[in-house]
Amino acid sequence: MNVVMLLGSPRKNGNSETLARRVGDTVEQGGGSVGYIRLNDLDIRPCQGCGGCEKTGNCVIKDAMGDIYRQVDEADRILLVSPVYFYALSAQAKICGDRFQARWSRKYLLKERFRQGEGRKGYLLSTAATKGPKIFDCSILSARYIFDAMDVQYGGEFLVKGVDKRKAVLGLPDEMAKAEQFGRDMLAGKA
Repeated sequence: MNVVMLLGSPRKNGNSETLARRVGDTVEQGGGSVGYIRLNDLDIRPCQGCGGCEKTGNCVIKDAMGDIYRQVDEADRILLVSPVYFYALSAQAKICGDRFQARWSRKYLLKERFRQGEGRKGYLLSTAATKGPKIFDCSILSARYIFDAMDVQYGGEFLVKGVDKRKAVLGLPDEMAKAEQFGRDMLAGKA
C-alpha cells in the first residue's frame, strides 16, 4: 500500500507532523510505503480561478504541484495533515487543497473518474491548541471536499485538541497509541 502524507504545518516536527510520522512508522511496519511531502518547503502558488483546467483536468500553473498531483494519483491512501489556525486548515494545506480544482474539473466537468473502485481513501490528521467544541468542523469539511475533488473516498479523521507547544503530543501516550492504531486501521482499510 502506497501512502502519501501532505504535511501542512509550517512548523517542522510540530504536533501534527509528530503524530503523522507515528502513523507513517506504523504503516511501514505493516508493510506499506510512506511518502512525506512538506508543503511549506515547496513553491506552490494559489489557485488563480482562471478556468484553465476545465478543458484538460490539468492545472496551467507550472510549480511543485505537478509532482504532488502525480504522487496523489499514485497513492492508495492520502493523509492531509494540518494544525488548525483560526478554526481552519493551515494556509499551506489550504493552498494545496485549492489547487485540486484541476482534479475537480477532471472528475466533474470532463467526467473522467480516476482509479474508481480501487478503494482509495483520504484522511485528515489535525491538531489544535485550543479545545473549542467546533474547532475541527471547518477543517473536516474542507478535507472532505478536497478528497472528493481528488476522486478519493473520505476515510475519516484523527483529531487531537489542546496541544500547542512543539511536540506536546509526546507527553500524551494515549494519543500516540491512537496514532499507531490509526496507522494500522488505514493499512487494513478499517478507517
